[in-house]
Amino acid sequence: MFFAWLVSTLLFATSGVSSFSVTTSNANVQVKENEGVDLTCSYSADFGKSARVEWKFKDLTGSQKYIYYNGKTTSSYGNRVTIYGSNLRFSKVTRLDNGMYDCEVSVNSQFKEARVKLTVLVPPSPPLCRIPSSVTTGKSTTLSCHDRDGSPPPQYRWYRNNVLLPPEPSKMSGFQNSTYALNSANGNLDFPAVRKTDTAEYFCEAFNNAGPPQRCRAVNMEVRDINTGGIVAGVIVGLLLLALLVVGIWYAHKKGYLPQMTESKPKTNVVYQPPSVYGGEDDDGEFKQKSSFVV
Repeated sequence: MFFAWLVSTLLFATSGVSSFSVTTSNANVQVKENEGVDLTCSYSADFGKSARVEWKFKDLTGSQKYIYYNGKTTSSYGNRVTIYGSNLRFSKVTRLDNGMYDCEVSVNSQFKEARVKLTVLVPPSPPLCRIPSSVTTGKSTTLSCHDRDGSPPPQYRWYRNNVLLPPEPSKMSGFQNSTYALNSANGNLDFPAVRKTDTAEYFCEAFNNAGPPQRCRAVNMEVRDINTGGIVAGVIVGLLLLALLVVGIWYAHKKGYLPQMTESKPKTNVVYQPPSVYGGEDDDGEFKQKSSFVV
């Protein structure tokens, strides 16, 4: 009896650690928001108290943190998470708990793990839609639709005059001439060049498997031709205003309402030559005595 126990112990010591496995009974868990759920984890060998179990969480952005570490629940989960055996139990989940959960079991510096994906079910809210009320023929236009509450992330579908638009119009009778492109994942309805026939009332609907679909308010989009007549009229009005301005300036100048411009005459340089005391030549070249000297 003792010999058999010794043999089994030696076999476990030499090969049991390297051959154990960690599994979960449900690798893809879905639960409604604010309800409780269990994430299961088990390992094949009987390690007794020597096994170390840890739970880690990675959210949808890739950020990772511990839930259960070093034999106790971390502070951010202490009020709603408990451990029984190696399983993780939530008393209530929120949409922030969406992500991946790793159960890691380690013995004598060797470890293995099992992963559980948790999806918290949240029905979509009425999506935010951006639909232009007026666009010009031939212009590219995008109608957008988005809901930030639904979990899993909702899909989107568009309606035109209460008729569902197929994702691939070229394959549907009655839509072969349509030029739109519909992205059901991000909710965009793209028109590379709108036509007059695209004038209609549009609305979008968000849906997932967590609850009933929700739609935004319908908006009528009108496709208009370029207003050539209005452009020509605007140019004519501009030219008339310019002509009136020129005539007004001419009339004001004629009536003297505007300040007159005076001509500036060039100044001549005058050189002063003092007369000679003894007389001299005046302008005509004759010499005249200017004064007499009396003794």
